Order: sequence, then C-alpha cells, then structure tokens
Amino acid sequence: MKDFMKYAIKEAYKSLENDEVPIGAVIVIDNKIIAKGHNQREKSQNAIRHAEINAIEKACKKMNSWRLDNAELYVTLEPCPMCAGAIANARIKKVVYACKEKTSQDGLCDLILSSKRLNHNTQIVFDEKYSEECSNLLSTFFKNKRNKNN
Repeated sequence: MKDFMKYAIKEAYKSLENDEVPIGAVIVIDNKIIAKGHNQREKSQNAIRHAEINAIEKACKKMNSWRLDNAELYVTLEPCPMCAGAIANARIKKVVYACKEKTSQDGLCDLILSSKRLNHNTQIVFDEKYSEECSNLLSTFFKNKRNKNN
C-alpha cells in the first residue's frame, strides 16, 4: 500500500512555496490518488480555500458526484470545523491526519464527523508517523511570519 501522507506533505510544501499556511491533502479511491489540494487562501483571497476543500472540490468534479463514499482523505493537519463539515457532507469514509491542531484540544473535528445528526459517519485516524515533520513545518512557518513582522 502506498504511503499517501507523503503526497499530502508534498502538497503542503506547495503552499509553503506560495507563502501560504503549509497544509496539504490528497483524496484516494481504490488505492489511487484522484485529487490533491493545498492551502490557497492568500492567493485567492478566499477564506474557504483550505487544502481539504480544494481537494474535495477536485474529487467531486473528477467523480462527477458530490458523494465520495469510497474516498479516503489524507491531510497534514487535523481538519478545522469547516473542513470537517465538508468532509461529512461529501460522505468521505475515512480521514487520516498527521498533526493535531494545537489550538483546539476539544476534539471538535471528531465530534462533527461522528455526530449522530449525520446519516454518515467518517472514520478518523491520527497517523503519528509524520506528526513531527508536519508540526515542525507549521511551527517554522508561523515563527518565520512572526519574525518578519517584528
């Protein structure tokens, strides 16, 4: 089986090259990447251009459906509430993330994706293998931003 998180990390580096928060995502169906995404909020000046949203949009277009029932999403950072909502609405079956969101320790992503209000639940997996790399990528990005502003 391929290590799909490596491809999500490559997407995160695309964000970094464009001075965006370095988060990347890939969507996989039948062990094949069908869509990739990375943050593009600054470039697009659009608040919803998160890596997950960009990947979901491409996957829906490719599959010609808003339902991604058999899809797995690999993302470098735990999804935010907006992205968790999009994941639930797209009916993605599994989310694998490499780094926990440091500012939210309330498990909101898990709560959204496992809500009994939804007719679909998503499996959520924290994959620690690249946690340190993804965490350092984000920490270094924000540290550099703060140093530029001082």
